[in-house]
Amino acid sequence: MSNNPLPLVIGIAGGSGSGKTTVAQTLLNRVGPDRIAFLPHDAYYKELAGLPPTQRAEVNFDHPNSLDTDLLIQHIRALKRGVPVELPVYDFATHSRTTRTIPVAPRRVIMVEGILILAERELRMLLDVKIFVDTDADLRFIRRLERDLAERSRTTKSVIDQYLKTVRPMHLEFVEPSKRYADVILPEGGHNQAAIDLVTTRIAALLQDDH
Repeated sequence: MSNNPLPLVIGIAGGSGSGKTTVAQTLLNRVGPDRIAFLPHDAYYKELAGLPPTQRAEVNFDHPNSLDTDLLIQHIRALKRGVPVELPVYDFATHSRTTRTIPVAPRRVIMVEGILILAERELRMLLDVKIFVDTDADLRFIRRLERDLAERSRTTKSVIDQYLKTVRPMHLEFVEPSKRYADVILPEGGHNQAAIDLVTTRIAALLQDDH
């Protein structure tokens, strides 16, 4: 890949339940999954298998320290050099990293998605396009509740307790302030088709410059 231009690295940030995944999926579909290497920050939670289950559940998963951001940074740099990586697979029901990985091949676009990616300076410096999905807190909470009940084997009470104990305070401390680093702010996330059209057009134009 030495003769090819460096990949375009896109970061999609925003609060939990803001619609980041919807935006990422829309861009994947529009630009083409064969042109994008997708790295969700959620896959990089630190290995907690050595802790008893009760202690694992007490970890603040909304704090930057809960994520192996150094590994994500290594993976982005490897992909930029044309080297494939192995994406970790995290089990949210048991709060542990599984033994499985997903191979990710180098692509013309690298897309990184997660609530805290703009809060980490070293990671932020690797992003060519920084997007922040901005959605009202009540909508974000409802979406998180529905997701955790359906996909992460959680109870309503546990989701509410976690939201009040860590999600909301960490959002105010880390996520919301990181919005100032964004190049593009998308109000209402995946429901804002006009904004997504603009972002898609911009990415397509940057890619077209290769030819």
